[in-house]
Amino acid sequence: MPWSWFLEADRLAEVITLLPVLLALELVLSADNAVALAAIARRLPDSTAQRRALNFGLGLALVLRVLLILCASVVIRFWPLQLAGAAYLLWLAIGHFLSASPAVQAQGDGAAQLTMAATVATIAATDMAFSLDSVAAAVAVSNNLPLVISAALLGLLALRLLAEVFMGWLSRYANLESAGYLAVGLVGVRLLLRLMVPQLVPPEWALLAAVGAIFFWGFSQPARMQEQPPAGDGPIPTLPALGVRSGADEG
Repeated sequence: MPWSWFLEADRLAEVITLLPVLLALELVLSADNAVALAAIARRLPDSTAQRRALNFGLGLALVLRVLLILCASVVIRFWPLQLAGAAYLLWLAIGHFLSASPAVQAQGDGAAQLTMAATVATIAATDMAFSLDSVAAAVAVSNNLPLVISAALLGLLALRLLAEVFMGWLSRYANLESAGYLAVGLVGVRLLLRLMVPQLVPPEWALLAAVGAIFFWGFSQPARMQEQPPAGDGPIPTLPALGVRSGADEG
C-alpha cells in the first residue's frame, strides 16, 4: 500500500492519534521478549555473532509479523497456531528453570555452543510466539494495516535496541534472566487462557503489574562477577529440528 496513505487528510489525524498508542503497546509487550531474545543470543561465543544473530533473527521475525498482521483475522481464530504459540512460550520458560537445576547444569558442563542457524531460528520463532499476543492487541486498537505494520516495524527496531541493552544487563543482575523467563511463562499462560477459558484472561493492567513486579525482582540483586559463566555455557531451549550444536571439534 503506498506511503501516500499516511498523508491523506482523513488519515493523518488517525496516524497521529493511533500510531503512538500502537507503538506503546509494542514497547510494553516487548520487555520480556527482549530478555528472552538476549538470553538466546548471548549463548553464541562472541558479541559480533550475538549481534548478527539478533539482526538476522529479527529480520526474519519482521517478515513473520507482517504475515501475521495481513492474516490477522484468520490467525486470531486459528486455535492450533495460538495453542502452538502458548506451548512454545511455556516450553521456553519451563526449559530455562529445568536447565538451571544443579543436576542439569552438571550434565551441561562443557556443552557446545548453539549454531548460528539454530539461534536465528529460535529468535524468530520466539518473536512470532510473542507476536500472537501483540498483533491481537494491535488489531483490536486499529484495523488499518499500514498503521499496524508501521507500529510493528518500529516495535521491532525498539526490540532490537532493548535486546542489546538486556544482553549487558543479564551479566550484571543475577535474577534478571529468570525474571524474563517468568514473564515469558505469564504470556504463555495468558495465550492459553485466551484460547481455553477466555473469561479468565486477566486485564492488561493486571498483566503489566505482574510483569513490573517480576522485573523489579529481576533487578533487585546485582550479580557477582566471579559467578557469571562465559557466554555459551549451559543448555538453553532451542528448536528441536535446528538444535544442532557445534563443538570445538568442528573447527
